[in-house]
Amino acid sequence: MKMKIKSELVFVVLIVFVTLSCLPPSVLSANCAFVYELLDRPSGSTHYRLNIAVSESLLEYYVEKSHVLISENDFAIFITPHALKPIADCLREIYSDDEDFANGVLMIVHQIPYEETKPPKYPVETIAANKGDCDLFSYIAASIMKAGGLDVVLFYYESEEHMNIGVSLSHEPRCARGEIDYVQHDGIRYYMAECTGENWQEGWRVGECSDDLTSATLQVITLENCEQSAPGQVTASYNALAVSTVSLDISSAFLTQGSSVTLSGKISQPLQNKTITIYIKANGLPWSELGTASTDSSGCFTYVWLSDVSGICYLRASWSGNEDYAAGDSPMRTVTVLSWFFIGLLSLTVVLVSVGTVVFLASRHVGSELSEPQPPEIPS
Repeated sequence: MKMKIKSELVFVVLIVFVTLSCLPPSVLSANCAFVYELLDRPSGSTHYRLNIAVSESLLEYYVEKSHVLISENDFAIFITPHALKPIADCLREIYSDDEDFANGVLMIVHQIPYEETKPPKYPVETIAANKGDCDLFSYIAASIMKAGGLDVVLFYYESEEHMNIGVSLSHEPRCARGEIDYVQHDGIRYYMAECTGENWQEGWRVGECSDDLTSATLQVITLENCEQSAPGQVTASYNALAVSTVSLDISSAFLTQGSSVTLSGKISQPLQNKTITIYIKANGLPWSELGTASTDSSGCFTYVWLSDVSGICYLRASWSGNEDYAAGDSPMRTVTVLSWFFIGLLSLTVVLVSVGTVVFLASRHVGSELSEPQPPEIPS
């Protein structure tokens, strides 16, 4: 009896392990949240605590995007202003001056622990991992500054294997300690902004540059090719962020290609006019945005999807949160979409099998009749 129970237990554990192994990473991941310290200006006295949260769905969206660099000009694809705009909006609440805003951004990246990282990553990935190196910090800083309305470029020092950024300001930096460093490009003065260094209170400020980079050759990389939109955003607030959840129901788990299915759900707070992003993952392709829906007064949303793909599709709904609630994701749902080619092939297979079965049974019946012994003839 004990052996039987033990065998059944092993079987159950094996089934659970195989099931978890087959699930996409989203089911096993979790939201990431961090707190960053800020001062009203370098060496200022007013202190702020900025809470930033990254949802599972947004993180996975960037994890599965292409990270391939063909040339140095492709560095710009890692600049994601829209995804980090809530951070810029929060900083603009306390920094009206461009220089103070830029230094506030540097305070944030200076709090992320330094660790050499390969291959390159998008800002959301670096924030979630809470570690990175010069290029990853530069991508975060450039994204926030651009989202905050500043003209910013990347400075790439190939011989030094280093990167920082340059930012155009409405006035010459006033908080820089010592000589002010800048690069003139296309008639615009871009002030140096070093993104490495873990001393956020006394670290590098806009206009300052280390001695070993003062005479180093650099390449200016403009950001025309930066990401123009994203399906979601990080959550940023000076308030402690409460947890939020999102539900997702599907009207049918099976449908044919070209037919529609209704997706419905609700965020845990009865908030109206909040944007819900629907993500889809199908046929081994990366997660992508399927569409968006808006919540009603009770926090409910509805989205009708006209299926244009076939196969097994994974779906989830996500909300980017607000100043009070962190972003929330729904459990993942699965929909099987059958193509008409597959249905036709299946129907043909069923017909052929049925015909073959009938022929086989008929041939056996005839054969059995022929093989039956005949009664002996009676002599007349």
